[in-house]
Amino acid sequence: MKLRIALVTAREALELDPDMLLLVAALRSAGADTDTPCWDDPAVDWSRFDAALLRSTWDYVDRIEEFLAWCERAAGLTVLMNAPDVVRWNTDKHYLVQLAASGVPVVPTRFVEAGTDGARELEEFLAGGRAACAVGGPCEFDEFVVKPAIGAGSRDAARYGRDDAGRARDHVQRLLAAGRSLMLQPYLARVDEHGETAVLYLGGVFSHAARKGPLLQPGAGLVEGLFALEDIRPRLADPAELAVAAAAYAAIPFAAPVYARIDLIRDQAGAPVVLELELTEPCLFLAHAAGAADGFARHLLERVRRAGGGA
Repeated sequence: MKLRIALVTAREALELDPDMLLLVAALRSAGADTDTPCWDDPAVDWSRFDAALLRSTWDYVDRIEEFLAWCERAAGLTVLMNAPDVVRWNTDKHYLVQLAASGVPVVPTRFVEAGTDGARELEEFLAGGRAACAVGGPCEFDEFVVKPAIGAGSRDAARYGRDDAGRARDHVQRLLAAGRSLMLQPYLARVDEHGETAVLYLGGVFSHAARKGPLLQPGAGLVEGLFALEDIRPRLADPAELAVAAAAYAAIPFAAPVYARIDLIRDQAGAPVVLELELTEPCLFLAHAAGAADGFARHLLERVRRAGGGA
């Protein structure tokens, strides 16, 4: 009997997902039936699937509680991957606090919580020094980034210089007024030359890496649509990057997720640090690694069988 796998997406995202066609083809080649339902489609009977794999659910940011509630419901009807507790933990970038406490090097970060004085928080951040960033290393910089703690695809994120603190303050106040927590981070300028390194773990093991070009341009407006367009190319991660990615993966406080993407950039000294840990709906850059889609499909189906799917 064929396993039935849902590759969960969103209406606006399906045609934009660069992994979807590759993964559908790989799963079908491995003997599974697949469909690409939208997570918020009330007509979908999730119980008819042996598993539902979160893929391009990129519209959840503005509906986070609705999305998390759907994850819980879906997990009661099928095998949801990654699981709801993983998703709840990972959709809020406060997880950086836990990674840093585990000894993983992360981008220096100051979290600003809803209900606090955003202007004062920004002023203290711009003052620099030991107290400027509670998470990560030294917090000295010429440019900085404002972005929401719950966000995806660089939406509502922007880069500022110190001479543009007024616009940054307005950005902070808008996010806080909407009841959103946010992050203040130094802009680590080596990303302009080196880009980001995305390290992919599929099925619990390292699969491949990719280079992501820099996204945030000085003076640019906020991202419109689901995500910012990215320049993606293959990359061979170096030993230092692989070591940091492995430490971040080991610090995940759950059983091995079915997929994980660890995004790294270089700090002022040139050492890799974690920018984001993606366990919910990341692009997996399957087109940039020969055999990755087929290998991931085989692992996915084996995991579903172990979980009792298709019995």
